[in-house]
Amino acid sequence: MFFLARLTGDPTDLYLPVDASVEARENFRQIHSLNDPLIVQFGDYMVDLVQLDFGDSIRRARHALEVVTEAFVWTLQLAAITMIGVTFAAITLGSLAAFRVGGPFDRVATFFSLIGASAPDFWVAIVTIVVFVVGFGWLPTSGTGTVWHWILPVSVLFIRPFGLILQVVRGSTINALSSAFVKTARAKGVAPRATIFVHALRNAMLPVITVIGDQAAGMLNGAVVVETIFGFPGVGKLMIDSMLQREFAVVLASIMVTAFAIFLMNILIDLAYAVLNPRIRY
Repeated sequence: MFFLARLTGDPTDLYLPVDASVEARENFRQIHSLNDPLIVQFGDYMVDLVQLDFGDSIRRARHALEVVTEAFVWTLQLAAITMIGVTFAAITLGSLAAFRVGGPFDRVATFFSLIGASAPDFWVAIVTIVVFVVGFGWLPTSGTGTVWHWILPVSVLFIRPFGLILQVVRGSTINALSSAFVKTARAKGVAPRATIFVHALRNAMLPVITVIGDQAAGMLNGAVVVETIFGFPGVGKLMIDSMLQREFAVVLASIMVTAFAIFLMNILIDLAYAVLNPRIRY
């Protein structure tokens, strides 16, 4: 990424006037350590990175890590709100659909979950803007000032993971309901609700946790398309803007912070396995 980012061009051409003197260009390149060969710049960057120095933002004249952290907080809030709603809705509806396979509720839930899992985010985002903003004028298109500003980004991000997770919950719960311990619980007269949500669901949660973690990591990775379309000030939009502005330090800091967050997410998923299944211990 260090070398690929520099394919966007020289920041000197972007931040200085066209008629800037040779001396001004050289001073700019010297200040921002752009005069050295790329391999030397990469070596210096790695030395600084070991010391947790991610460099400075040229446009904002601030540490790149500070800029990324501020944007990442917004992405983290967006991902948390969305995934809490997705997890609750998908687990509840997926379990109920699995209880009566082939019934009306199962067919409706499966139909809408397949549509949700197949719908591309960029298309859904554009359609919601056309309908709810341009058509009805109910919601704003960008910003974070009020609750209304969050409705469209959260709704668009909700659809795809909801469809995927509901399908996994349904399939895993169907398998769990056919197991011997559930049949024994039913024979003992355990209530249907307890059979689903206590006995079957807990044993069906391991693959579900994997998919939930994968979808959450995808949002932490920056909902680039959704954040860009709705002007949401998250790390995804920051990354796109930084590429266009040739903010190499900010681009690399965004990647490093996001990678670290995904690393922590994977650890939490592994710990969740051990909690749900006592046979798994690390």
